Amino acid sequence: MNKPLLYFTASPARDKASARIFPNETGYPKISKYITGKFCEHLGHNIYNGMHAEILHNPTFADFAYGGGGTPPDGGTKYLCDETAIANQIRNGGKRFGFPDPEKLVESRADGLAHFWIREGSRDAVKVSPDAAPPSARAQRVEVSSAGHGIAQWTYLPLHRVTVFEWRIVVRSPNLKSLTVSIFAENGNKPVASARLTGLSREWKTFRGKISVKTSAAADAPYRFVISAPGKGQFVIGRALLYPADHIRGADPDVVKMLKESHLPLLRWPGGNFVSGYHWKDGVGPVDERPTRPNPAWGGVEPNLFGTDDFVDFCRAVGCEPMICINAASATPEEAAEWVEYCNGSAKTPMGRLRAGNGHAKPFNIRLWEIGNELTGRHQISWTTPAGYSDRYREYVEAMRKADSKILFLACGGPIWWKEGWNERLYTENTSMMRCITDHILQGPRVPASTEPLDYYRDSMLLSIVYAGAYAEWRELMKKAGIKNPRLAITELQLFGSILPAKEGETVRLTPDKLVNPGTFAEGVYDLLYYHMAVRLGDFVELFTHSATVNHGGGLRKEKERVYANPCHYAQGMFSAFAGASPVPVELSCAEVTSAGVVKSVPDGTKAPVLDIVAAKADSRTLLVSIVSRSTEAVDLALDLGGFAKSGRAEVTKLSAGVPWVVNTLASPQAVAPVSETVPIVNGAISVTVPPFAIMRLTVSRG
Repeated sequence: MNKPLLYFTASPARDKASARIFPNETGYPKISKYITGKFCEHLGHNIYNGMHAEILHNPTFADFAYGGGGTPPDGGTKYLCDETAIANQIRNGGKRFGFPDPEKLVESRADGLAHFWIREGSRDAVKVSPDAAPPSARAQRVEVSSAGHGIAQWTYLPLHRVTVFEWRIVVRSPNLKSLTVSIFAENGNKPVASARLTGLSREWKTFRGKISVKTSAAADAPYRFVISAPGKGQFVIGRALLYPADHIRGADPDVVKMLKESHLPLLRWPGGNFVSGYHWKDGVGPVDERPTRPNPAWGGVEPNLFGTDDFVDFCRAVGCEPMICINAASATPEEAAEWVEYCNGSAKTPMGRLRAGNGHAKPFNIRLWEIGNELTGRHQISWTTPAGYSDRYREYVEAMRKADSKILFLACGGPIWWKEGWNERLYTENTSMMRCITDHILQGPRVPASTEPLDYYRDSMLLSIVYAGAYAEWRELMKKAGIKNPRLAITELQLFGSILPAKEGETVRLTPDKLVNPGTFAEGVYDLLYYHMAVRLGDFVELFTHSATVNHGGGLRKEKERVYANPCHYAQGMFSAFAGASPVPVELSCAEVTSAGVVKSVPDGTKAPVLDIVAAKADSRTLLVSIVSRSTEAVDLALDLGGFAKSGRAEVTKLSAGVPWVVNTLASPQAVAPVSETVPIVNGAISVTVPPFAIMRLTVSRG
């Protein structure tokens, strides 16, 4: 019988630890190649003004839907109707994006100009009103009294890497023959770039061009993108888009580069909650013919600039495998089957022919398909009951299998706290169709303001112990139901919390700047503890798709067209080296962390080692060791390599922070970043000091 992958003995010494690796023990399942996957959905600025390179906001001049009015009975979000609340949301958004004078955004919208756009000129000089453009979309009518007037939008430009930009405008005019596209500095009267659009007529036309910004322009300042008329007249504009010339098939090259460097293996899309209101045909075909829809999950609008083909192109650019979570809520099984055929069918099938006509003759061959997102909850559009989902799952699987019998299905699971038999019903009623169940680890309890910040951190880092026990039970229940080789997929992973309002007289200890959340260093520790958990559960955990790629959860941030990484991005990149490696046992002796009773889902008395260690052989000559510290103190670790190497030097890559709530920012993007060094191997052992709040990866190369 194999040794356990971690054999732990508690020690009273808090500043010292010892561990021994057994590199010759074999027979353990390999670590999943998908262990450091990511997830993206159309939430906030994850896709648009995030992964997508298009720079302008609301480029289709849509009637903006402002979310935040609560949850309707069928799930999703209610849109705001109160004009005061809408005005406040517009002001706050303008401030967040760094736009000068957000009050102009409120004023312009009140006059009938699409959200995010402002006049170029006074109210008397520029009159605006809503209009229509094909196919049944809102357009913007603009009437000007003299030359140089029109509409504008504040924006930032990625001038740190590119000075040439591509614009695309869909427009018509009853009495103008040309328009000017310009870019102005914040307080500038002369453009830093301009281009002329000629050939306007009463018919709708799409115009394209390039615009070059003078190299003397400031890189990190706001700019005004302006569309103006040469004289008195009017034009009706359906869309205006601006891309950096170095975009990668519409994707942001900085985002692509950073995800590629992190060795991202898998990307889940488009849900999230968004998928439960998404109809995939809206996002395929010529981009300028795709409809703009309200975003029913999060508010705002969905311009459908990024659909199935664009997602696959993005994955190919990054070098990762695509995974699709389908709409198993407001869409039919037949619609889902057509989506499978579009992605995987030959060009001779109806949907395959449509894909080929859209520029992809060869099938995408997408293997992993998740049947719905969080349908247990009433926040979800078209949520359902355990019996309802069991029926839906069967209907969707049967329909989708007809389109491609080789695809792999992931069933939407209920949370580990769910007590209504959601998973059990799935197991017993769909045993022959069941292979993999999903879960979302989205922990964020509200705690009192009097909570000690480090107590909240310690308890959060014990949650993986709770989940490990629950998942071991899930595996046994699936086996008992007759499911062969059961699998689990963690398709969302994120640490977030909030603070209860302070009561009168309460001592405030926990403030927002000391709350661990996805942007903080703590998210990296949290994520790797779950990866370690997954390794010890053998081949049961098939994949992770962590939340998320850009501006949502933990991953990358994009502000003012600059992209930088949250600490967890680096942590996941460090662990990506373990994908496909063969784990080996570790004996560990160190002190323990005990729960503080702050996070209620962590039972009182829960304990875990202050250090958590996973070891694996990438090949016969390379040993990898992942060390995660739960400690708030430095620990000296004596690591016996078990004869793998007697001498030489090992590479140590370290990610650490002085406190767990440290974040990277636009002003300080490398506040937390990996550093590397080498340490000697002496008599087959390594001595390292593990700082508090630290993640380390050791790479030992034999010979």
